[in-house]
Amino acid sequence: MDLLVAVGTTNPTKLNAVKSALQTIFPNQTIIVKGVKVPSGVSDQPLSDLETIEGAVNRAKRALELVPEAAYGIGVEGGIDKVRENYFGFGWTAVVDRQEAVGTGCSARFQVPMKVMKPILEGEEMAVVIDRVSGLVDNRSGAGAMGLMTNGILTRDSCYVHGIYFAFSRWISDTKYWI
Repeated sequence: MDLLVAVGTTNPTKLNAVKSALQTIFPNQTIIVKGVKVPSGVSDQPLSDLETIEGAVNRAKRALELVPEAAYGIGVEGGIDKVRENYFGFGWTAVVDRQEAVGTGCSARFQVPMKVMKPILEGEEMAVVIDRVSGLVDNRSGAGAMGLMTNGILTRDSCYVHGIYFAFSRWISDTKYWI
């Protein structure tokens, strides 16, 4: 049986994370991931958990609207939040089904160095800053900042998988937790 999901991005790293997570969650189904370009409705670089979640939910809902045959819409949004004097990068995932139920989950978090945060706080997007600082091109479509900060031990897609698992928890765990 096929499971078609619509994902509110065309970023290959995010699409790979979705496919990887869903192959684990639904091992007896053929997973078909359709990425669609949709606006997040938030700033290019969300600077809070709330804004990042809003962007993920918006992407999930818009993706589901654009792909009417999909069972789920999925949004994956990268963001940064300040905790005390430090900033942390992460990715929030939102999943929306045809009954408009929403599940959310967050990836692992990593401390963003102030060398990177300074230009972000001046209005630049993390991906642009990371490319400039690292000398890489389009790192967001590869290992991402998460990969750079861990020297490749963890990558953006491997970290995002956990957030996707948590976002799907309302559909895969015992329903008594969701009543």
